[in-house]
Amino acid sequence: MSEQATDKLVLTEAQKQEVERQLAILRRGAMEIIPEEDLRRKLERFVVTGKPLKVKLGLDPSAPDIHVGHTVVLQKMRQFQELGHEIQLLIGDFTGRIGDPTGKSETRKQLTEEQVKHNAQSYVEQFGKVLDSSRVTVHYNSTWLAPMTFADVVGLAAKTTVARMMERDDFEKRFNSGLPISVHEFFYPLMQGYDSVALESDVELGGTDQKFNLLMGRNLQKEYGQEQQVIITMPLLEGLDGVQKMSKSLGNYIGVNEEPNEIYGKAMSVPDELMMRYYELATDLSLEELEALRAGLADGSVHPRDAKMRLAKTFVRMYHGAEAAEEAENYFKTVFQQRALPTDIPEVTVDLSAYENGEANIVNLAFDLGLAASKGEARRMVQQGAVKVNEEKVDDINQSVKLTAGMVVQVGKRKFAKINL
Repeated sequence: MSEQATDKLVLTEAQKQEVERQLAILRRGAMEIIPEEDLRRKLERFVVTGKPLKVKLGLDPSAPDIHVGHTVVLQKMRQFQELGHEIQLLIGDFTGRIGDPTGKSETRKQLTEEQVKHNAQSYVEQFGKVLDSSRVTVHYNSTWLAPMTFADVVGLAAKTTVARMMERDDFEKRFNSGLPISVHEFFYPLMQGYDSVALESDVELGGTDQKFNLLMGRNLQKEYGQEQQVIITMPLLEGLDGVQKMSKSLGNYIGVNEEPNEIYGKAMSVPDELMMRYYELATDLSLEELEALRAGLADGSVHPRDAKMRLAKTFVRMYHGAEAAEEAENYFKTVFQQRALPTDIPEVTVDLSAYENGEANIVNLAFDLGLAASKGEARRMVQQGAVKVNEEKVDDINQSVKLTAGMVVQVGKRKFAKINL
């Protein structure tokens, strides 16, 4: 059935209401729907025929550790999934060997096939924390890109122009700055676009930084005589600093694979002004629940602290289950609200012979106990007053402490170790 044919569909009142219901859910948090009228027609066809839309999300397997910022598009996929549509998760195992140049000021290093496979498997395992993995079809674009002949590649390249490629901000900036652009980088948006042709996608999702690549898929589908996909772009979520995009390299992230107490504690540091944005973009609360929460915060019937604790508990529930969420909340109340030590502090056995006179420099001790990733980090934490021994602050990097059985060392708000001798 052509897209034009959907104009002739006659919908019942109930079907019209269902289309509007789905549109309202799918608009949630979206930056752009291009074009929304096409999405409406596709949904009308779905409610009449029962044939689900094919919804595509492409993942670059170069960075396999998913954080809450990555889940913004996964949450939109989950909404499509719950509305009855077909989820196509596309692992860019072939394009990953090139690397997406989006937002980069220099050519990215190519990944080996082994690196790509390892990272892709990590993604597949992690997206199951957001989506029902039993109802997801996973595709690898090496399936259709690897067998292409050089003639096929030339034919694909003929579908667009260099001028069109130079419309991308990153390419334009590098060209104007005299920085090199490798020819193979032009093929990344072409290959990502061709993925939509191979999958015959009805909808493709991505961050706002992916708009050019997403539109390339729409254009290539037209060139290959297919019905064009609808593009839905999602915003890039700010990190815990409230300014920069959430990123592991900036340390302003909440990782979906982190321990429940860590997730809960980090969520409690979300800036108040971004709290509802986190709720809207990165949680599974319904539209009705969101509206009630927003109204409660506005009229003062919901305290911002309580709303943030609910956010933290929601994240832990989503990634670790309801029981872990209850435990993380109780832990937070005990340690941070009641200022008491947790009851389940990890115990670390220390060899006294490794320390002169049974004393340890506080920086070395924090590192040796695994409470800091490096001695440099341990030194910074001491200088910031974030290290305690038996609940007493130690802020001198040259201070040594006498090691005793049962001694509790704390680094930051959530890292503890009890010493065994």
